[in-house]
Order: sequence, then C-alpha cells, then structure tokens
Amino acid sequence: MRNDLAPVAWSAGLACALATLTPAAAQPVAVHAAGNPILADGRYYSTDPAPVVVGDTLWILAGRDEAPADVNDFIMDEWQALSTRDPASGDWLHYPAIARPEAVFHWAEPGRAYAGQIVPGRDGKFYLYAPVLQAKSDAKDRFAIGVAVADSPAGPWTDAHPAGPIVSQTRPVANDIQNIDPTAIVDDDGRVYLYWGTFGQLRGIELAADMVTPKGPEVKVDSLDGFFEAPWLMKRKGVYYMLYAGNRAGPRSDCTPAVYHACIAYGTAPSPLGPWTYRGVILRPVSSTTSHAGAVEFKGQWWLAYHTADAAGGGHFRRSVAIDRMDWDDSVSPPAILPVTPTRHPAPPPAPTRNIAAMATPTASNAPVPVQYWIKALNDGLVRDAPLPPDLWGSWTPHNPASQWIEYRFDRPVTLNGARIRFWADQPAGAGVGVAPPKAWRMEYWDGGWKPVRAPKGFGTGVDGFQSATFAAVTARCVRAVFDASGAQGTHAGLAVQEWEVLAPTAQAPRAGSGSAPACDAQP
Repeated sequence: MRNDLAPVAWSAGLACALATLTPAAAQPVAVHAAGNPILADGRYYSTDPAPVVVGDTLWILAGRDEAPADVNDFIMDEWQALSTRDPASGDWLHYPAIARPEAVFHWAEPGRAYAGQIVPGRDGKFYLYAPVLQAKSDAKDRFAIGVAVADSPAGPWTDAHPAGPIVSQTRPVANDIQNIDPTAIVDDDGRVYLYWGTFGQLRGIELAADMVTPKGPEVKVDSLDGFFEAPWLMKRKGVYYMLYAGNRAGPRSDCTPAVYHACIAYGTAPSPLGPWTYRGVILRPVSSTTSHAGAVEFKGQWWLAYHTADAAGGGHFRRSVAIDRMDWDDSVSPPAILPVTPTRHPAPPPAPTRNIAAMATPTASNAPVPVQYWIKALNDGLVRDAPLPPDLWGSWTPHNPASQWIEYRFDRPVTLNGARIRFWADQPAGAGVGVAPPKAWRMEYWDGGWKPVRAPKGFGTGVDGFQSATFAAVTARCVRAVFDASGAQGTHAGLAVQEWEVLAPTAQAPRAGSGSAPACDAQP
C-alpha cells in the first residue's frame, strides 16, 4: 500500500455527501496513509494540526508549509484540512485549500497562515480562530487573531468580526506579546474561553456567547513549566487540560536537550481560567524543531495529532501532520496523560552500508554540548540544505580553544578504514571569529591510548559537501576526529559538524547501538 495522495476507492455516496457540504470549496482528494505522516509524498506539507469532531467524522485543520528546502522561514499562505471516519484505517479526505488570510479577513495581508483552530459553536456553525498579520497597524508586532465562521469545517469562511481582530497588541487590552496560536473551547455550560501566546507568554480570556467578544479580565499564565507556544485547551471528566510546546532545554531535561527543539507537555486546572499546574511531558521532541499538537476524543478513543519532518523532502519548515492514539491513567487524580510514542509508516529495511556511525554513542570535548547544538546530530543520518543549530554538533563560545574533538564509542570493537564528514561554517577558512572550517583535522583510535590512524589520505576541510578520508584499517571500540581550529594568535573560531560518517571496509546491515557505550579509557 502506498502512503501518498493516490486516490482510493471510496464510496460514491460518501463523496457526494461531502461535496454537498462544501459547495464553494475545492473538492477533496481521497488519500490512503499506510502510517505517519498522513500526507507523506512531499506534494503537500501540513502543519500545526487542530483536530475537531463533527458527528461521525474527525477533521484536522492544518497549515501548509511551502518553503523551499534551502529556506529557513515559515512560508505559509493558506489553511487546509483532512477528514476521516476512522483514523486507524488510514483512509482520509484531503481538502488542499480551505482558506487564505486575505480572502477571509479584509484587514489581513497575505501569508503567515499560522496555527488556528476550528471550534463548533452552540448555533450549529463552525468558528475558525486564526492568527494573521494586520495589513495596517501601528503595533510593534502586527500578528492578531481573527475569527471566521462557516457552515462546514471545509468552508467557505467569512469574517465573523469584520471590524477587525478580537486580539492584538491593542485589544482587548494592550500587550507586547506576539498574538498567535489561539485555542478555544465551548464549555458544558455554554461559556467560551480563548487562550493564545508564544515565546513563553500565555494569555487567556472568556468570550461572550457570540464567540467573538472578549468578556471579563485577561489572565496571564506563568505556572506551566517551560511553556513556549502552541497551547491546546481541552476538558475531560471535569478536569481542564492544557497541552503546549515546551522548551525547557538541557542535558538532563525531561523535555528537550536543545533549545530549538520542543516537547509536548501539559498541565491541569480545576476551572477554564486556571490555576494551572504542570503535570509532565507526553511527547518527546520529534524530527522537526517545532512541535505543535492537538488532542480529541473520537468514538471513545483519544487521539493526539502533531507534526513532524518525516514526509519526503521534509524539514523544519516543511512539516507534516501525524496522528497516534493517546491513553490515560485514571488511577491517579487528576487523570494523567500517558506518554505517546510516535509511529511511522512501514518502510523497507535499510540497505547495507559501510557507514556504521549509527551504531555508536557520540560525545565531544565540549560535553555537555551547548544547548543550541545537539550531539546526536552527528550520526542521525540527516543532512539539510540549510541546517539549524540542533542539526549540528558545535563548539562556539566567546573564547574558543585551539583544538576540539568529537568521538564515537561502540559497544563492541569495529573495523574502520575511512570516514566522511560534513562541516558547517558561517565564516571563511582562516577566520578567528564565528564558526569556520577547521585548519586541519585527523583521526585517532583507542589502543591503550589514543593513536593516529596510519596512511591517512584526504581529510579536506571544505564546507561544500562531504569531506572524505581514508586510512589503513584499524579495529577499535573508540575513534576520534580531532580538529585544529581556524584562527591565529590565540583567537580561534568555533567548529560545527552536521554529520560524521565512519566507514567499515565492506557494507553491512545497519544496526543501532546501545546508546550508552562507556568511555574506552574506563575499560580495564
């Protein structure tokens, strides 16, 4: 079975019924997903999922990433949607374009169709809470939250508050935050609540029954540990839950080792406006630096929708929606959300390869590595056209040493006779500032002490591709790449490596290492 946009045989009755729901919207395309992500072939990237249940159908509102592979920016011009009657079946309908900011809100400019949410109103209509850029505003940050209304999740959408946004830096009260990532809920008593925020700032407010008019005081939430962005408000068994993207970084963090990555954490509250208590992490960092999730109960099962960089050609700005089951521990009070393990679509076993770096545990002379970088990037098998800091091992500090090293530790002896390394730099060769290619590098192996490899050849220092090296075969459990930093007279540049491959004499089936191989000098 293919995990792409190839049409599948859905009933003509279902297609006709859906067509009547969306007379002015683009016709949906049937999709069969053999696993995650849902849209996996790279023709459409989908992001910031917001699930909503409508009768016997689960819908997911999503943004659309359109950035080229070498552009690090959120190029997002429109929203799209997915729907299914059974997430486990893999059968979805894809609505490629259901709204654009400038087409729905006359006061908005094109682009920046960031994370929104569709909420069913008590009046039978659907309300889209959407962050957009105001075309005309004196605010320092022009992001604002508008509300659109429609008879179907697929649209067509019209502005529910033509006078302008309901939240901005000037309304309902002045603020200096970036007003994005709205999440809303209609409570059991019909009262409506809205939260929003990013960069560590979380705000909440009650809305009037019209779904658009702010009502009552605005609350500021600062009790959710590591809150960064992407709030998701929901309720279960009388308890209010707030999911969010957390960014509490560090080598021992339960959230993320690198500042650019995020986990999905959550808190609980006894009422819609708090007070909120941090409860833990439910989704560890995924393959994209950003993380954004929404959860919903559908036909008795809870589901967590999130995004990754796992589609063909995917990246940090080319993300794709995934969905997995989410379960609860009702033996504690309040009930806890159990950690969610991301799943992937089935893939053929990897081909044999000479590169056995994935078997190793990486470490470096600057461990613990600064939190903007990530030591595991060295052997994750990923090379990006425009890497972000967590795609790299890096060593930059205000005062860089003349020499640094990176090391692979294997849980058993391996035989190697070559290597390939991919350097990254923002300064030219010879620079003594920033990050520059090394002046030179070499490899060593452990044999009762660190010894240089014999008959070394290659060992280039360019940044335009992998630099290859060969040497006489060595058998060891630990190997190092040692770098002489660029610079002179006591001032040196930092170093950065996106990927370091170590090569066996012959190809072999890949296998993962233990992830915790001890240091070689610690062995008897």
